[in-house]
Amino acid sequence: MSILKLQTKNLIKSFDGKVIIEDINIQLNKGEIVSLVGVSGSGKTTLFNILSGLIKPDAGQVFLDGNDITGNPGKVSYMLQKDLLLPHKKVIDNASLGLVVKGMSKKEARAKAGKYFTDFGLDGTQEKYPSQLSGGMRQRVAFLRTYLCADGVALLDEPFSALDTITKGQMHKWYIDIMSKIEMSTIFITHDIDEAILLSDRVYILGGNPGTIIKEIVIDKEKPRTEQFTLTNEFIEYKKQIKEILA
Repeated sequence: MSILKLQTKNLIKSFDGKVIIEDINIQLNKGEIVSLVGVSGSGKTTLFNILSGLIKPDAGQVFLDGNDITGNPGKVSYMLQKDLLLPHKKVIDNASLGLVVKGMSKKEARAKAGKYFTDFGLDGTQEKYPSQLSGGMRQRVAFLRTYLCADGVALLDEPFSALDTITKGQMHKWYIDIMSKIEMSTIFITHDIDEAILLSDRVYILGGNPGTIIKEIVIDKEKPRTEQFTLTNEFIEYKKQIKEILA
């Protein structure tokens, strides 16, 4: 039985008299990876800002574990496209930064973050600086920082878009593996339809003007999914369906 983690009810948001998103109803179950796909300007970032509590909707509510968190920041972690690691801080301090900001001592935060370095494939990087890491490794540090600050839910805004094709493929495999280990529930924005199908349990398609959820697609394929899945007729049919809706 699925356990509901995050849910929205009839979200509406306007800026300068223009409605950006309208009647947004989505849900995220425990351990799920859900992607949000839509053309530029359809309101994806606005929706993420509402889910994270950075802005308040004009109407509607956001619930986390059944509790109303509308307009209440700090309940859901939000990772932007860039890793935003601080260049003057060591990797261990970048990973644990959110815990320190929340009031934990530097020593305690370092100890808590350090427990996850092996699982996140970061062992041996603790005392290095971000400039000494590859792009993929920097993203892993950013993921760890996000995870440590999450109450079981994270929002990821195009987390793999800055990576080259080979590194992106490696990160996809790692991402699916680590998500199954830590059971973090995730919604991520992506413009990469292949990525959405490969990684997600469900895909929400956001479109229209104002933006609304025009389709939910369940990716009915057991995970982990390998790159070979992208060559199957099943994968191609999912891709055609999504592209036709976005057209």
